[in-house]
Amino acid sequence: MKNIGYYNGVTGPIESMQVPMNDRGCYFGDGVYDATCVVNQIPMHFDDHIDRIYRSAGLIDITIPMEKAEMKAVLQGLVDQVEAPVTMLYWQVTRGVGMRNHAFSGAETKPSLWAFVKPISMRDPYGAYKCITQEDRRFFFCNIKTIDLLPSVLASEAAARAGCDEAIFHRGDRVTECAHSNVHIIRDGVLHTAPCDDLILPGIARAHILEICREKGIPVIEEPFTVEEMMAADEVFFSSSSALTSRVCEIDGKPVGMRDEKTFALIRDTYQEKLVAECGKIR
Repeated sequence: MKNIGYYNGVTGPIESMQVPMNDRGCYFGDGVYDATCVVNQIPMHFDDHIDRIYRSAGLIDITIPMEKAEMKAVLQGLVDQVEAPVTMLYWQVTRGVGMRNHAFSGAETKPSLWAFVKPISMRDPYGAYKCITQEDRRFFFCNIKTIDLLPSVLASEAAARAGCDEAIFHRGDRVTECAHSNVHIIRDGVLHTAPCDDLILPGIARAHILEICREKGIPVIEEPFTVEEMMAADEVFFSSSSALTSRVCEIDGKPVGMRDEKTFALIRDTYQEKLVAECGKIR
């Protein structure tokens, strides 16, 4: 198949899938999601992503009605039906179907599982990318991978209209994360990244980058950094499951970073090696 969609056991081409109007995901964004790139039918860091969606669901009182192994089997079955070198596996769990009501306690709703698999292209790991900054006006549940993504949608559109690749959020002077990535800086050979509090999503790629730094002896500081510090850093890059490590050359029309090729390349190239070891080379 060229792509596949899934909703509570029903599958078909994404374009033909239908969901109940009363699914709480439609009215309230009442659910959580996860996603990862799939290379050669192997979902990257699969267990990490499975663990995160269960953690996210627990933080908003959703009990997923299947064990992790069953969810993995369902999703892998979808992946196996789409033949392409690289695909995106996306899945979400909503609180379920019921008449529209803000409160959910007492409602007998069974959580719904949605998913799709479609071909994509990963970002060029050797490219240089442009960003804009955006005031972070989101809520304080950023550590939960909720499907309520309107602020990120608007920020991503603003970046696209500016001819840029990503939007970097900040709350006042503090840099938090990007519209759909984590953001990091390198200064004097040290990786600086925001701490995992309720202002950022604890990214899977972020976790693997920190592991690489530990392996390679690159010091890491998990503390907030400012917009000014970011603009003056030796390197700026963002990370996600489809970007891995994307080097930033411009923010708000001003040149940034690109001054510590050695440290950044060590992180980037080691991550590429990890990808090949886990999933094989992209065909």
